[in-house]
Amino acid sequence: MIITTLLDTDLYKFTTSYAYIKLFPYAIGTFSFKDRDNTVYNEAFLAAVKEEIVRLSEIALRQEELEYMVKNCRFLPQLYWEWLSSFRFDPEKIDVSLDSDGHLHIEITDYMYKATLYEVPILAIVSETKNQFYGHKADLDLVIARLDEKIELSNEHKLAFSEFGTRRRFSFDVQNAVIGRLKEKAKYCTGTSNCYYAMKYRMKMMGTHPHEWFMFHGAQFGYKHANYLALENWVQVYDGDLGTALSDTYTFDAFLSNFSRKQAKLFDGVRCDSGNEFEFIDRLTARYREFGIDTTTKTIIFSNALDFQKAIAIQDYCKGKIRCAFGIGTNLTNDTGYTPMNIVMKLTQCKMNANQQWRECVKLSDDIGKHIGSDKELNACLYELRIENTFCQNE
Repeated sequence: MIITTLLDTDLYKFTTSYAYIKLFPYAIGTFSFKDRDNTVYNEAFLAAVKEEIVRLSEIALRQEELEYMVKNCRFLPQLYWEWLSSFRFDPEKIDVSLDSDGHLHIEITDYMYKATLYEVPILAIVSETKNQFYGHKADLDLVIARLDEKIELSNEHKLAFSEFGTRRRFSFDVQNAVIGRLKEKAKYCTGTSNCYYAMKYRMKMMGTHPHEWFMFHGAQFGYKHANYLALENWVQVYDGDLGTALSDTYTFDAFLSNFSRKQAKLFDGVRCDSGNEFEFIDRLTARYREFGIDTTTKTIIFSNALDFQKAIAIQDYCKGKIRCAFGIGTNLTNDTGYTPMNIVMKLTQCKMNANQQWRECVKLSDDIGKHIGSDKELNACLYELRIENTFCQNE
C-alpha cells in the first residue's frame, strides 16, 4: 500500500476539515484532479491507481496516532480526532477514468469535511504509481547527496524552511529518507506539513489553510469579499491560532483590497504561493505601513515551486523589511533525476447543503495559466473583481 495511515497527509487538511464541521457541516463539494502536463496513460495504469484507491478503505486512525495528535494539536479539539477515528475513505465516492485521449480523470464528491481529506492521498498515489508503473527507481544515495547540498546552503545562510512535499513526492520511501536526513542535519528546518512524519521524527507540524477555503467562500458568498469572509471565519474557528493568511486565490490585488487593518494586525503573516515574490514583498510591506504596522513583526511564508537558491535570494531581499520563511516541497521529495509530475486536485464545485444548487468554484492565480474554472465563471469572477482579463488559458 502507498498510503498506510490517515496521518500521511498535510496538517491543513485536518484544520480545514474541522473548520467545515464547525461552520458548514452540511456543505458538499467536488474535488477534481488535473494533470497540467496532459500525460497520456493506459488501462493498466488506470487499474493500478484504482487498486490503490480501493486500499484506502482499509486505513483507520490508530489509538497512538489519536493520542499524539490530541497532545500536539492544541488548536483542534479531541472530539475531532475521535470522529476521525471512525472515518474511512470510501472508494465508491471516487470516480476514476481515462478519457478518449488517455488523460486521467479523478473526482471525489462528499460532505466538505470529508471530501477535503481525499486530496493529498490521491495525489501521492498517482505520483508514486506512475513511478512504479514506468519502472522509475530512486537512487537514495543520489537523493541524499543532492539533499546534503541544500542542507549546507540552508545552514550557511540560516534559511528557515519546512518540508511541504507530500502531494507530489516521488514515493513514501523517498520522503521518509529526506525527512530523516533533514531531522539529522538541517539546523534551520522548522518542521513538516506531513503529520505522520512529524509524529515519527518528533518535528513540528506546519500548515494553516488551503485555496479551497477561499474558493468555497467565493462560490457561496461572492468573489468581491471572499478573502475577507474566509479570514473572518477562520478566526471564528481558531481564535488567532494558525495565523498565516493565504493571499492569491483571487490574485494578490484582490487580497490587498480586502485585507483589513484588523486582519493585518491579527494574522501573524501572509503566504505567497504565486506571482513575483519580490514585488509581493514590496507591496505587502507597503500595505502594512499604511496600517501603521511594524513590518519586521510580520512574516511572509513563500511556497511557490521553490528551490534553495531562489529562497536565499528572496531571504536576502527581505532583510530589514520583513521576516520570511519557506515551504519547500517537490524540490525536496522528488529530486531524483526524473521529471516530477505537475498535478493538482482542486475544489471545482460546492453547495451549502443537499437542497441547494451547485456553484462552480474559481481560482485566479498570479501565475498565468494556473487558474481554475470554466471560461464563463472565470469571466464572471474577473468582472466582479474588476480585473482585466489577461489570462490565456484555464485548467
